[in-house]
Amino acid sequence: MLTLSRRELEVSDLPEVKDSKARVMVKIFGEDYVVKGPVTREYIEMLAAYVDKRMRQISQRNPQLSGAKVAVLTALNLADELVKLQEDYDSLIKLIEEEKGK
Repeated sequence: MLTLSRRELEVSDLPEVKDSKARVMVKIFGEDYVVKGPVTREYIEMLAAYVDKRMRQISQRNPQLSGAKVAVLTALNLADELVKLQEDYDSLIKLIEEEKGK
């Protein structure tokens, strides 16, 4: 889960790195953020690069949108992907359980 507090994001519920709380400066859609959490620097940078890429794709297709609207549209697209992946995962688990029961 990511929370935003004055340009500082907290990363939790992600792959943990014991005894470490990475604090990384990243740039997303032209804005600098300090992201911290119990994960590796590389993982935080990978997440930031992915979000930045997705925001830029949306902005290129819709250049009239403000940064805030690009962020919301990006969040909705990522949420849609997450829900679809969760549904696929649930279907696969159900299929595996049915096969085990045979």
